[in-house]
Amino acid sequence: MRPFRADDEGLLFGVAKLAFADQDERHTLATLARDTVFVAELGGEPAGWVALEESGETLRVEQLCVHPAHDEEGIDGQLLEWAEGYAISIGASRLEIVVESGNDLAAAFYRDRGFVPAGADLLELVLPQGD
Repeated sequence: MRPFRADDEGLLFGVAKLAFADQDERHTLATLARDTVFVAELGGEPAGWVALEESGETLRVEQLCVHPAHDEEGIDGQLLEWAEGYAISIGASRLEIVVESGNDLAAAFYRDRGFVPAGADLLELVLPQGD
Protein backbone atom coordinates (compact mmCIF):
# COMPACT_ATOMS: atom_id res chain seq x y z
CA MET A 1 0.00 0.00 0.00
CA ARG A 2 1.32 3.42 -0.85
CA PRO A 3 0.17 6.99 -1.40
CA PHE A 4 -0.96 8.16 -4.84
CA ARG A 5 1.71 9.63 -7.13
CA ALA A 6 0.97 12.04 -9.98
CA ASP A 7 2.12 9.49 -12.57
CA ASP A 8 -0.50 7.01 -11.27
CA GLU A 9 -3.45 8.87 -12.75
CA GLY A 10 -3.54 7.08 -16.12
CA LEU A 11 -3.02 3.63 -14.59
CA LEU A 12 -5.69 4.11 -11.92
CA PHE A 13 -8.11 5.56 -14.45
CA GLY A 14 -7.56 2.41 -16.54
CA VAL A 15 -8.27 0.19 -13.53
CA ALA A 16 -11.50 2.10 -12.91
CA LYS A 17 -12.57 1.66 -16.54
CA LEU A 18 -12.08 -2.11 -16.19
CA ALA A 19 -13.78 -2.32 -12.80
CA PHE A 20 -16.82 -0.10 -13.39
CA ALA A 21 -18.88 -0.66 -16.52
CA ASP A 22 -20.84 2.55 -16.00
CA GLN A 23 -17.94 4.68 -14.82
CA ASP A 24 -18.36 8.45 -14.84
CA GLU A 25 -14.96 9.34 -16.26
CA ARG A 26 -15.05 13.00 -15.18
CA HIS A 27 -15.96 11.97 -11.63
CA THR A 28 -13.07 9.51 -11.47
CA LEU A 29 -10.55 12.08 -12.75
CA ALA A 30 -11.84 14.71 -10.31
CA THR A 31 -11.66 12.20 -7.45
CA LEU A 32 -8.05 11.32 -8.26
CA ALA A 33 -7.14 15.01 -8.42
CA ARG A 34 -9.01 16.10 -5.27
CA ASP A 35 -9.06 13.29 -2.71
CA THR A 36 -6.49 11.46 -0.63
CA VAL A 37 -5.73 8.30 -2.61
CA PHE A 38 -3.92 5.13 -1.61
CA VAL A 39 -2.81 2.48 -4.09
CA ALA A 40 -2.55 -1.27 -3.53
CA GLU A 41 0.29 -2.65 -5.64
CA LEU A 42 1.10 -6.20 -6.67
CA GLY A 43 4.23 -6.88 -8.65
CA GLY A 44 4.78 -3.17 -9.22
CA GLU A 45 1.35 -2.71 -10.82
CA PRO A 46 -1.76 -1.16 -9.27
CA ALA A 47 -4.19 -3.85 -8.10
CA GLY A 48 -6.64 -1.32 -6.70
CA TRP A 49 -7.07 2.01 -5.00
CA VAL A 50 -9.19 3.88 -2.51
CA ALA A 51 -10.03 7.59 -2.61
CA LEU A 52 -10.97 9.33 0.63
CA GLU A 53 -12.69 12.68 1.02
CA GLU A 54 -12.34 14.55 4.31
CA SER A 55 -15.27 16.50 5.69
CA GLY A 56 -14.84 17.69 9.25
CA GLU A 57 -14.66 14.68 11.55
CA THR A 58 -15.89 12.35 8.82
CA LEU A 59 -13.88 10.58 6.16
CA ARG A 60 -15.87 9.34 3.17
CA VAL A 61 -14.79 6.53 0.87
CA GLU A 62 -15.37 8.31 -2.42
CA GLN A 63 -14.25 5.37 -4.56
CA LEU A 64 -12.86 1.92 -3.84
CA CYS A 65 -11.71 0.19 -6.99
CA VAL A 66 -10.07 -3.20 -7.57
CA HIS A 67 -8.66 -4.44 -10.86
CA PRO A 68 -10.90 -7.31 -12.04
CA ALA A 69 -7.87 -9.62 -12.27
CA HIS A 70 -7.51 -9.28 -8.48
CA ASP A 71 -11.18 -9.53 -7.46
CA GLU A 72 -10.74 -12.71 -5.41
CA GLU A 73 -7.52 -11.71 -3.62
CA GLY A 74 -8.97 -9.63 -0.78
CA ILE A 75 -7.60 -6.34 -2.10
CA ASP A 76 -10.95 -4.64 -1.40
CA GLY A 77 -10.77 -5.59 2.28
CA GLN A 78 -7.16 -4.47 2.55
CA LEU A 79 -7.98 -1.11 0.98
CA LEU A 80 -10.89 -0.64 3.38
CA GLU A 81 -8.72 -1.57 6.38
CA TRP A 82 -6.11 0.95 5.20
CA ALA A 83 -8.84 3.61 4.87
CA GLU A 84 -10.04 2.86 8.40
CA GLY A 85 -6.52 3.08 9.79
CA TYR A 86 -5.91 6.35 7.98
CA ALA A 87 -9.22 7.74 9.28
CA ILE A 88 -8.24 6.84 12.84
CA SER A 89 -4.77 8.35 12.37
CA ILE A 90 -6.21 11.74 11.36
CA GLY A 91 -8.76 11.73 14.20
CA ALA A 92 -11.92 11.12 12.16
CA SER A 93 -14.91 9.93 14.15
CA ARG A 94 -16.65 8.14 11.26
CA LEU A 95 -15.87 6.47 7.97
CA GLU A 96 -18.72 6.67 5.46
CA ILE A 97 -19.55 5.16 2.08
CA VAL A 98 -22.45 5.75 -0.29
CA VAL A 99 -23.74 2.48 -1.73
CA GLU A 100 -26.29 2.87 -4.49
CA SER A 101 -29.66 1.28 -3.94
CA GLY A 102 -29.72 -2.21 -5.44
CA ASN A 103 -25.97 -2.79 -5.07
CA ASP A 104 -26.55 -5.58 -2.56
CA LEU A 105 -23.10 -7.12 -3.00
CA ALA A 106 -21.33 -3.88 -2.05
CA ALA A 107 -23.74 -3.22 0.83
CA ALA A 108 -23.11 -6.72 2.22
CA PHE A 109 -19.34 -6.24 1.87
CA TYR A 110 -19.46 -3.09 4.01
CA ARG A 111 -21.98 -4.45 6.53
CA ASP A 112 -19.73 -7.51 7.03
CA ARG A 113 -17.01 -5.07 8.04
CA GLY A 114 -19.10 -3.28 10.66
CA PHE A 115 -20.75 -0.52 8.63
CA VAL A 116 -24.35 0.28 9.54
CA PRO A 117 -27.07 2.25 7.73
CA ALA A 118 -26.88 6.00 8.40
CA GLY A 119 -29.30 7.36 5.81
CA ALA A 120 -30.52 6.74 2.29
CA ASP A 121 -27.75 4.83 0.49
CA LEU A 122 -25.29 5.83 3.25
CA LEU A 123 -23.39 3.40 5.47
CA GLU A 124 -21.06 4.42 8.27
CA LEU A 125 -18.48 2.92 10.57
CA VAL A 126 -18.13 4.70 13.93
CA LEU A 127 -14.43 4.82 14.78
CA PRO A 128 -12.96 4.47 18.30
CA GLN A 129 -12.62 8.22 18.84
CA GLY A 130 -16.22 8.65 17.65
CA ASP A 131 -17.72 6.62 20.50
